[in-house]
Amino acid sequence: MQPTRHPPFLPLPVQDHGLSPVTGWTRAHWEAMADHLLDAVVPYATPGFGQVRLPGRASRSGTASDGLEGFARSLLLAAFRIAGSRGSGCDALIERYARGLAEGTAPGSPLAWPAITDYSQQMVEAASVAVALHESRPWLWNRLDPVVQGRVRDWLGGVLGRRAGPNNWLLFPTVIQQFLATVDGPHNRQEIERGLDAIEEWYVGDGWYSDGTGRSLDYYNAWALHLYPLLWTRMAGTAADDRGGTYRERLKAFLEGYAHFFGADGAPVHMGRSLTYRFAALAPLWLGRLCESTPLSPGATRRLASGVLRHFAEHGVPDRRGLLTLGWHAPHLPTTQPYSGPASPYWASKGFLGLLLPPDDAVWTDTEELAPNDLADHVIALPGPGFLLHSTCHDGVVRLLNHGSDRSPPPPAPASGDDPHYAKLAYSSRTAPETSQRAGRDPLDNHVTLLTGEDASTRRRRVEPIAVDKGFACSRYSAGANSIETVALVRGPWEVRIHTARAPQGVALRDGGYAVAHTAKPATTRTSRWALAALDDGLTSAAIALYGYDDAAVRLDAQANAFGPQSATPYLLSGRSDTQTIHVSLMVLSADSVNPEALLDAFTVRVADHVVSVSFPDGGTARVALSTRETVPTVTLAQSQARIPLTTFQNSKREPETTA
Repeated sequence: MQPTRHPPFLPLPVQDHGLSPVTGWTRAHWEAMADHLLDAVVPYATPGFGQVRLPGRASRSGTASDGLEGFARSLLLAAFRIAGSRGSGCDALIERYARGLAEGTAPGSPLAWPAITDYSQQMVEAASVAVALHESRPWLWNRLDPVVQGRVRDWLGGVLGRRAGPNNWLLFPTVIQQFLATVDGPHNRQEIERGLDAIEEWYVGDGWYSDGTGRSLDYYNAWALHLYPLLWTRMAGTAADDRGGTYRERLKAFLEGYAHFFGADGAPVHMGRSLTYRFAALAPLWLGRLCESTPLSPGATRRLASGVLRHFAEHGVPDRRGLLTLGWHAPHLPTTQPYSGPASPYWASKGFLGLLLPPDDAVWTDTEELAPNDLADHVIALPGPGFLLHSTCHDGVVRLLNHGSDRSPPPPAPASGDDPHYAKLAYSSRTAPETSQRAGRDPLDNHVTLLTGEDASTRRRRVEPIAVDKGFACSRYSAGANSIETVALVRGPWEVRIHTARAPQGVALRDGGYAVAHTAKPATTRTSRWALAALDDGLTSAAIALYGYDDAAVRLDAQANAFGPQSATPYLLSGRSDTQTIHVSLMVLSADSVNPEALLDAFTVRVADHVVSVSFPDGGTARVALSTRETVPTVTLAQSQARIPLTTFQNSKREPETTA
């Protein structure tokens, strides 16, 4: 079979809707995808296969490091493929990577791997090599010539004494040296423990870690902060018993909420950095089964994982060459970071961790079961990271309200820049933040701002989390003497935002909704009370003024969004205000029909004495007593009342930034 002209761009087995009634995908599809990805990188390998130099924008680490990255990250996929089949049918793959290990460590070779140095990308790739060699040990490491084994040990041993970034990087020396300990290589027990000790300080609850000090909360929990400690336990064996139980309990707690991060179409919520790793986000789903620490059934685990992999395949990932590009669906460099090179997307190999589970495991043999978001609408509160998820099963959309992650160091250090993948009020499985130069100068989508001058507006650089609970979330941000406190209420596809703005008299407020994007220009409509943007497939974003706004509009942009070249963002605008004002908006993102006029009639909002009362169309009510100088907000939903405690921060020194 030849790849088709339309995605998926690879030959795949016939779908099996008996075994997999939701996705049609089975283990055979996973193996076919893995084989296709591995075969596609071969033409880009250097002689001897020691490096894989893929086409695309080079990273800041240089060509040799990028070539090592291509080898190491594809080796990780090869190792899962080899180990999962117990070497059967993988002779050519084993030989290919055995040659590469010999060439990459050959003394004096111009294509030898760069040595591991402080804060170097080589440290990241060495961790992939170590994990791959451990998991495929009987078929790859044990077949290497003893001389080559010695050279690999020496190269990996270069990590000893090296400094790593104060984030997930501290886990790389942990797994590298633990592997070395199992093959009589150089290692230091204190350096192994250092990374494991560090993550204890970063744990925020609900199964979530911050990636270092501060509140950097994103998919690094999926493909690093849970993954490496539990892979370490597989290397350390009984020596990991004291820590392993804690890691498994945290992973199970993480998966309770994380299972809701995926839309019905398999799309993950588009939030955070390094999104070009794409289906690496699946690693903890497989890890839960591998470590017997998951709340999900085997059939539901496979439904989620296969849904994500199929989603990307059907959106052109991998591309016609069989390669993973820098982007999301299509190439999109704003989705990447300066450290991203042409082989960086191959951390997606971590999403194939499930191949380590044997073909007769229930995760492969049980009938697919519906995932949580397939069964009902959900509102999931995650106070640890400060996230509130609300999903609707009729249209399969998942929305994440961000009231806790900003990727800034904790006070008193200054806040970082307002990265659009962290600074927004909301994200979803069907939309991405705007990333054009215009959006960078003047952020609009899912951003509330005070317009302090003709070309000046406030930025949500540091999120000050107040609380997240069932059905609501609250946070504030400050910009000099200005501040905006936001209480968000959710029901179904609706998000009611209550903003309390404190600013000098005469400052206006603007509240942006979701940016929708596609190849065709979105259809737009507006009145003075609402604005709407809709795609041809029915996905609609609407911003509706419930209280305190004077106008509504839509901003169009081009080449600004990972979901398509033409995008549109509805937003609301207030007139010049007093020193403290209250604004109430309704933001809707739905693949169902949206009628703003009907919603205006159906919602009732009353504001009196710093109390906002909201009646929803379905009969639900909310009463929000806004904060004053002496009090914090109080939210009453239906008949239950919950006090919102202020979150405190621990001071920390600002460390050099290093990222994977």
